[in-house]
Amino acid sequence: MDEGARPTLRVGVVGCGRVGAVLGAGLRDAGHLVVAVSAVSDASVQRAEGLLPGVPIVSPDEVVRRADLILVTIPDDQIASVIRGFATLGLFDEPKIVAHVAGALGLEPLAPVTERGGLVFALHPAMTFSGEAKDIDRLVGTPCAVTGLAEGLAVGQSIVMDLGGEPFALPPGDRVTYHAALTHAANHTITLVTQAMQILRTVGVDDPERVLRPLMEASLDNVLQRGDRALTGPVSRGDVGTVVGHLEALERDAPQVAEAYRTMARATAERAIAGRRVPHEHVGALREALRDRTP
Repeated sequence: MDEGARPTLRVGVVGCGRVGAVLGAGLRDAGHLVVAVSAVSDASVQRAEGLLPGVPIVSPDEVVRRADLILVTIPDDQIASVIRGFATLGLFDEPKIVAHVAGALGLEPLAPVTERGGLVFALHPAMTFSGEAKDIDRLVGTPCAVTGLAEGLAVGQSIVMDLGGEPFALPPGDRVTYHAALTHAANHTITLVTQAMQILRTVGVDDPERVLRPLMEASLDNVLQRGDRALTGPVSRGDVGTVVGHLEALERDAPQVAEAYRTMARATAERAIAGRRVPHEHVGALREALRDRTP
């Protein structure tokens, strides 16, 4: 090994979901040895065979036995109990490096590891995963939140750099709020866009993706560069009549979307009002039009 080169780790992946399979493949490409994965569903088995060909698919406890670094990439609510189960089996009596990728969880679920002299960290790439090979390339340059203490933090940051990501330290107490922000941006954008596509189809637009793409791409680019200054549209202009017309049309043609529109428009209005974008004489009428109508 060249002087100064990072050590090669024996990596195991517990839970070969969309994230685990990609991270395992990325670490293998970086020169680490992926020695075992666990996979239960047909989809996870296919993912393991596609992204990590030749890697043995074994039980979760066997993954821990074979690896130096264990990536626990199972559903968030299962992590603490699974780690406790491994500890009960004595699998951490020989110190291990253990990490999870749950964005909202800190280091508490990994306490049985540190109590036995192991190292732990939590990492979270700010990226959505498809579980396909293209995700490995998308990791390059992706910011990754890393939470850990002392040596654990350093190891986590090194792992992120091996994946091609850009690590940044995130205190344990901030992870829930951090994850809420990412979820609000990514997941709720999907809901908003699919709702818009649904509405367009009700008025006969057969290809709503083509209609929305230039608008959405420009909006995303503008807001990431300019923040609230990127805001346009009837709410920011104080066009109360147009907003009322939107609500009436949605309540008639897409009632399941109308309340979501009202809620987001109300949040948009308050940001626009705080930024002095809405003409003062229209503020009261705009707020009244967007008032919560929930009984």
